[in-house]
Amino acid sequence: MVAQLHLLQQMKMAFPVSRLLLFLSSLYLVPISVFAQTDGKVAVGASLSATADNSSSWLSPSGDFAFGFRQLENNDLFLLSLWYAKIPDRTIVWYANGDSPAVVAEGSLLNLTADSGLVLTNPRGVQLWKSESISGVVAFGVLNDTGNFVLEDDNSESLWETFNNPTHTILPGQDIGKGGKLWSQQSETNFSKGRFQLRMQDDGNLVLVTINLPTEFANRPYYASDTTGESNSSTAGTKLEFNSSGYMYVLGENGEKSTIGKAETVSTRSFYLRATLDFDGVFAQYSHPKNFTGNVSWSVVWSVPDNICTMEVDSGLGVCGYNSICTLQDQRPTCKCPPGYSLLDPNDPYGNCKPDFIQGCEEDKLSPTNDIYEVQMLTNTDWPLSDFMQLYPSTPQSCNQSCFEDCLCAVAIYRIETCWKKRLPLSNGRVDSGRNSQAFIKVRKGNLTLPVPQPPNPDDKKRKNQTT
Repeated sequence: MVAQLHLLQQMKMAFPVSRLLLFLSSLYLVPISVFAQTDGKVAVGASLSATADNSSSWLSPSGDFAFGFRQLENNDLFLLSLWYAKIPDRTIVWYANGDSPAVVAEGSLLNLTADSGLVLTNPRGVQLWKSESISGVVAFGVLNDTGNFVLEDDNSESLWETFNNPTHTILPGQDIGKGGKLWSQQSETNFSKGRFQLRMQDDGNLVLVTINLPTEFANRPYYASDTTGESNSSTAGTKLEFNSSGYMYVLGENGEKSTIGKAETVSTRSFYLRATLDFDGVFAQYSHPKNFTGNVSWSVVWSVPDNICTMEVDSGLGVCGYNSICTLQDQRPTCKCPPGYSLLDPNDPYGNCKPDFIQGCEEDKLSPTNDIYEVQMLTNTDWPLSDFMQLYPSTPQSCNQSCFEDCLCAVAIYRIETCWKKRLPLSNGRVDSGRNSQAFIKVRKGNLTLPVPQPPNPDDKKRKNQTT
């Protein structure tokens, strides 16, 4: 310590005070990517690099939000995104997606340019994404305390902003106009586009729909705000608004507000708020205390629809995959395969289920015995849109027997003296305690397998040719 004080005295004699202070401050300089941004502004020419030290981001003035590269869990890849910076799980509220999410390798760069705004390149310099539709010259970027990253010109006019290019989440102060949409993620950890969309339609209706990927063909809505204004055009919706007080509604042409979710609000002074279209198709508003101790997570304020398992999709997948069964638990769907079936992709619990046996008329003929199936019975389970025959009047016994003897039948549903016979694939499967139904599922017994057809013998063909 004495030696350090002696060195400081010598430096005072050798340098003017102003130069000494400059020298000492330089000892504590940090990389530019985490340099304090008291006003949230980032000048043209600034850049971020995807690195594993969590320093590659720009902060809002309060430090509530960060914009930059987030390293994905259990992965060497990074996502260009915007997230809550002061909570442990650093929840992502926006990410650069384009046709696919901007998941990049370490060493990728984000540059803020005057002509193209934000430009993302991989370590080899190949452009992966940029902020589209920039009309003007960018002077700087601003990350606001609302969670909106804005590209502005010299007059502080907005040229592009994340609020106008949402992904799966909207924040207080943000709205979605006609033609706007939110996409769900594919899963909790996969940021590719999922099969659910929230759309603000041109007719003023806010809807939730399933999408038949890889197209954007939308099936019949499983939730609608009913704000088309069919009887009175002045009541038609103009936009979905999530105001700065945390109140969400569809604003009508006449100023009327049609509430989405619950009418009561949560204080934005004490809580962080967001509304997210989750990967399972539920649109929910969440709150998280700004000041907390211990292990605190997001709480659901409200969600729509009330029971997503009751949705019916005419063509394509429902909330669960083909041949799967949806069950509602704590307002969230869970999916499981019926007895005798298993997931086609073990890593996708919301995906398709496949039978663990071969079923079909020709296959049944190849079996060495007629006693090849057994029936598994489930209560209050149904796949509403997969029937090929309806029988009335019927009994549980006759319904079961009819499917058992029919090589085309995979499942039969009995309810109120009626039997519905169904073939694969089964769609819109769900458990509904109010249906008072029985499902008879036909599965192959034990380890009974089909005989393997013998390959043709070339000598047989030779002998046949010799006799003709």
